[in-house]
Amino acid sequence: MGRVLPRRDFLALGAAATTAALLPARAFAAIPTGVKVHGLSAFGDLKYKPDFTHFDYVNVDAPQGGIFNFSPSTWDYNQSTDTFNTLNSFSLKGDAPPRMEMCFDSLMVPALDEPDAVYGQVAESVILSQDRNSFEFSLRGEARFHDGTPLTAEDVAFTLNLYKENGHPKLSQPLKHLTEAVAVSARELRLSFSGGQSSRTILNVVQFPIQSKAFYTANPFDSSQLNPPLGSGPYKVGRWSAGALIEYERVADYWGNHLPVNRGQYNFQRIRIEFYQNRNAGFEAFKKGEILYREEATSRVWATAYDFPAFTAGKVVKNEFPGEKLPSMQATAVNQRREQFRDPRVRQAIALCFDFEWTRRNFFYDSYERSQSCFEKSDFRAEGMPSSQELALLEPLRDQLPPETFGDAVTQPTSDGSGRDRKMLGKAAKLLAEAGWKRSGDLVANDKGRRLSAEFLVDDEVFVQVYSPWVANMKAVGVDASIRLVDSAQYQIRQSTFDFDLISAGFLFSATPTRDDLEIFFHSRSAAISGSRNLPGTSNPAIDILIDAVGAAKDRESLTVAMRALDRVLRARRDWIPSWYLANHRSAYWDMFGFPEQKPDFGFPVEALWWVDKGKAAKIGKA
Repeated sequence: MGRVLPRRDFLALGAAATTAALLPARAFAAIPTGVKVHGLSAFGDLKYKPDFTHFDYVNVDAPQGGIFNFSPSTWDYNQSTDTFNTLNSFSLKGDAPPRMEMCFDSLMVPALDEPDAVYGQVAESVILSQDRNSFEFSLRGEARFHDGTPLTAEDVAFTLNLYKENGHPKLSQPLKHLTEAVAVSARELRLSFSGGQSSRTILNVVQFPIQSKAFYTANPFDSSQLNPPLGSGPYKVGRWSAGALIEYERVADYWGNHLPVNRGQYNFQRIRIEFYQNRNAGFEAFKKGEILYREEATSRVWATAYDFPAFTAGKVVKNEFPGEKLPSMQATAVNQRREQFRDPRVRQAIALCFDFEWTRRNFFYDSYERSQSCFEKSDFRAEGMPSSQELALLEPLRDQLPPETFGDAVTQPTSDGSGRDRKMLGKAAKLLAEAGWKRSGDLVANDKGRRLSAEFLVDDEVFVQVYSPWVANMKAVGVDASIRLVDSAQYQIRQSTFDFDLISAGFLFSATPTRDDLEIFFHSRSAAISGSRNLPGTSNPAIDILIDAVGAAKDRESLTVAMRALDRVLRARRDWIPSWYLANHRSAYWDMFGFPEQKPDFGFPVEALWWVDKGKAAKIGKA
């Protein structure tokens, strides 16, 4: 699941305006060059001054201690919530446990109440060069790995070069324009870029986990590792059993406890994650108090299953917390690496077979909303006809774009809710015929006699239930449709290698998307990179140009324009079939925790911000 937001200035129509908009923007135009600064942001806005003592959304007086045993609802890099077979989260292959990143520090960390600001963690300050392609970091002398050895500029330079060559695509791709990572001294680091990078690439790079050069000189950087890597963060790996459980132990003498960016966080003495092969097993563990916190992903369970003794006794609480102000996408990818899906009419026909209204009523207890955008819940969602600013970007690309791009933003139709809307299915059948798929008995076939097959790849029985009516409708229009349920390890491999017809996924983007963020999802380059998020295999030069426009945006207004233009094109191409979304977090937990009154707008790391309330815990027998 993933993290990333808007800008300004495409105000004139025509190719000249587009060319001007794509000139490299000055990164951090409001941040001075040649002087030390304590933070960076996309447009120079920093909420926190150099002398800030802590973030506003934490409780600096939170007590520390206790165990937090939870089921993560998000994960990153090569991580899985179903199993794990490596402790290296940052290579492409293997399945790592969620939250390994809590064992590592980074140069800078984000403030969760700002859309894109980062502040120094290992880095005390940074100086931008005049051309803004080079960054000189001063590192904190007290930074240490868990074995007591100093964390130096050599470790950071080694890490970035390692990621560039062998890291997960989320790490390697933003580094493709890194020309030099040099330790000038033990505490001085210089990063240089070619100038081809996005102006906001550095905001991603400074958040990358720092590895120990000594450790990975002695150990391979691959998925074979089940010995815990040496970290420097607030937690280290404690007990673990591959595929079953992992515990992260708080580092008592963590070198960064006093830092403003860390104060009030990482309050649990131990964080424990257990792995279950299906959602029902995890829920049963929660009911017994073996799991203490979970976000409920199944509407039926949320609506009907919270009637167990601990809940009726008031020991377990259901609560809805507001969602983040982050663009989100939950959709089904149609894999265009398979020849039968390359015609957009086929992809549209498949989408028309999904009756969301029926599914919402029968499976979701009316709790989800229909997604229409690749950037749902944000200002980046395209609406109505293209604005003049959007047209300045789109018109020069007209011959490479679907005609629907220039009309009202493409939306998924509303069905009659019957589960088999004759009008929608009739349109789907017509589109298939227009694309050359003619009826041959119960199924359609092309002029070579090949049947149109489409298989959903899923890893949970819940999705078999949800997608079965969709499959039935596809069969009704002649598609040889099916569902394949596989275990989590096989699912991860097949997703990473693009071995599927149809696959569903959900992602969160950051509040200020960079070119790097979008490339891994939508750029032609990422279509052939194993492990990328470009699941449909989108490869279109016009989309690549629009992603460049996002990267070149000089302010939020121009970023919003470029993102809306991109959204408009993606929806017209129908590479992704938008599905559904929730506005809030559906959280259930044993009533033994304290948490800040004000949830930050751009993140919800419960494991970092909450704490054990001993009084509450005693009342429910969890002291």
